[in-house]
Amino acid sequence: MRRTARPGAVLGQELEHLLGIGIVFQPNLRIGRDLSLDELRASFRAVFLACGTGRARPWSVDGVEPSGLRGGIDFLKEWISIGAIPSYQRVAIVGGGNTAIDLARVMKFNGVAEVHVITFQALPSPGVSPADAMSAVPREIRQAIEEGVTIHDRRGVRRIILRGNAVVGVEMVHMREMERPGGRRELVSFEGTEQVLRVDQVIPAIGQVVEPAGFESLLGKNGFFAPDPFGRLAGYPGIFAGGDARAGGNSVSGAIGDGRRAAAAICSYLEGVDQPHDEPRRPIGFNELNANYFDHAARAGVSIVVPENRSAQVEIEGPLSRDGLDTEARRCFSCGECMACDNCWTLCPDNSVLKVHSASEAIWHYVFDYDHCKGCGICAHECPVGFIAMADEP
Repeated sequence: MRRTARPGAVLGQELEHLLGIGIVFQPNLRIGRDLSLDELRASFRAVFLACGTGRARPWSVDGVEPSGLRGGIDFLKEWISIGAIPSYQRVAIVGGGNTAIDLARVMKFNGVAEVHVITFQALPSPGVSPADAMSAVPREIRQAIEEGVTIHDRRGVRRIILRGNAVVGVEMVHMREMERPGGRRELVSFEGTEQVLRVDQVIPAIGQVVEPAGFESLLGKNGFFAPDPFGRLAGYPGIFAGGDARAGGNSVSGAIGDGRRAAAAICSYLEGVDQPHDEPRRPIGFNELNANYFDHAARAGVSIVVPENRSAQVEIEGPLSRDGLDTEARRCFSCGECMACDNCWTLCPDNSVLKVHSASEAIWHYVFDYDHCKGCGICAHECPVGFIAMADEP
């Protein structure tokens, strides 16, 4: 099944929906250039900063920077804006994240004969821990390899080889991140593993930080905002932050969660309440679920364009079908969310779990009668989703 609408059209429909419910959109305004943060604070009681990370991290090899060095994010911005990128024959991209893989694929689609990705991280595989694996989406790494991108994992750039000001190659060396005493991790290179790679350009894609203009006083030393779990910035009442601009934020689902929690905190702030109505929830690990209550089911598949028919203008992965959506919804564990399965109510040997109907929500809730509860733990053990937990009394 293929989408009938291009991704841009789908995005346009979503934006029209948001604007249709009364959101005021003011484009082409930049904090630090067109207006200041103080001006925003004077006009609005609360400000949420979700400015992303638009500045590439600085990069050099022993202080050497080739002429015209540009970060990977800058190339992607140029390609999105004008639909073209500079023409090269051989390119080395340094980094193992989504920007590196996205740029590698765009370069390949635009006719670059050899595209090399150099990363000290390892290719994702069953034997590689998440801490050591490339941070890019694994399926997109696989697709990049199918499209002809060469990935040199567990390697770093030892030297940039120049002819005048022009890049003619890079010297790679085997490298990996090792854990030192005290838990500190350090990159270690292995002498005698050097290898020269002939390229026309080297492009760093080692991550981005927040563009600091206008936010200088709010940013930490690492170039990100450091809010609490509700997005509040200490010492700046009425200012909230989240998304990629938050230290540790690097996913769409994480950004959505940031927005949800910040919205609750902003509502509380506007009402004059110090503590938001929503409390941060504790993550539920797989070992806290009772998987015996779930059927094993394979992940629903999507249509994928074969490598020889892929291009920068073709959506490579199709959407889930209606049946696929239903299948995936049924595979959800609902971690930490009560499913009203009645297990606790049915299996409690002391009848200490009571069912209470909520007329406003039209659902049943469960209340524990601690005067009769013996603490046997059956309810927690048989809860499929980890909603019930046993805890020691303070």
